[in-house]
Amino acid sequence: MAGTPCRIAYMAISTFMRKEIKFMLSMEQYEELLKEIHKYMDPDKFCVGGKDYGIYNLYYDTPDDYLIRTSLEKPYYKEKIRLRSYYSPAGPDDKVFLEIKKKVGGIVTKRRVTMTLAEADAYIRNRQKPTDLSKYLQKQIFSELDVFLDNYHVAPKQYISYQRSAFFGKDDPDFRLTFDREITERRYDMSLGLPSYGAQIIAPNQRLMEVKIAGAMPLWLSQSLSELKIYKISFSKYGTAYKRFIRNKLYQEGALHPPVLAQEEAQPADPGRRIVHNINTQNIYRPGIATMR
Repeated sequence: MAGTPCRIAYMAISTFMRKEIKFMLSMEQYEELLKEIHKYMDPDKFCVGGKDYGIYNLYYDTPDDYLIRTSLEKPYYKEKIRLRSYYSPAGPDDKVFLEIKKKVGGIVTKRRVTMTLAEADAYIRNRQKPTDLSKYLQKQIFSELDVFLDNYHVAPKQYISYQRSAFFGKDDPDFRLTFDREITERRYDMSLGLPSYGAQIIAPNQRLMEVKIAGAMPLWLSQSLSELKIYKISFSKYGTAYKRFIRNKLYQEGALHPPVLAQEEAQPADPGRRIVHNINTQNIYRPGIATMR
């Protein structure tokens, strides 16, 4: 799904600090909560007709997956780097966002620079920066990226995409709430220039909700979550995909024997076909559906 109407909403945001609280909802919970959300929040004005939009990410990591392994240990401080697009597939001249995301004691900070996909590939590969760095903030964030890439020799390791609907508080535009579906992952064909395909890691009747807020959660939302029995969870898209990869690897090595094994057939952009094994384990969508959009 092309993300043209929504992409503009993100281009102006280069840095922010906030809390991110996650919840996993059933469709029944989602539909009931939406009734309250519409009373206090507005859909993202850049999303035509209130429809959701696609987000497409490449996560970078070291050869031994140090960044995600460290993140899964839930340290006080953790960081990651990713390349994000609102187009799929993205062309060489399409705008993308290279982001450093850090979490310190539960507070999330994100800093990002905007460039084309071709410029991002050139920068990550050989540190060739875009020619137009007239904005001070862009220069500052590039300096942080240089330090990060000096400390970690990274390569693209994980593709993750999803469809998102977003809402902003009517009285507090800094209060943001998002719902993600069709969370799709793969650890091959590492390019934003290819379509979205792979294995889905939550069920079709689930929605991952994230509350993004700088201060306290509004009372109306707290009450609604309590009434609908919606509880906070710890969930990382990259972390879940990585754990799935490790479990599949252990299974293939004979070190893990799941009770049920489902096979999913994914269709990459090339004519060849891939078989991806999905093990029925905690936090993994059990039927194991792989899709291509």
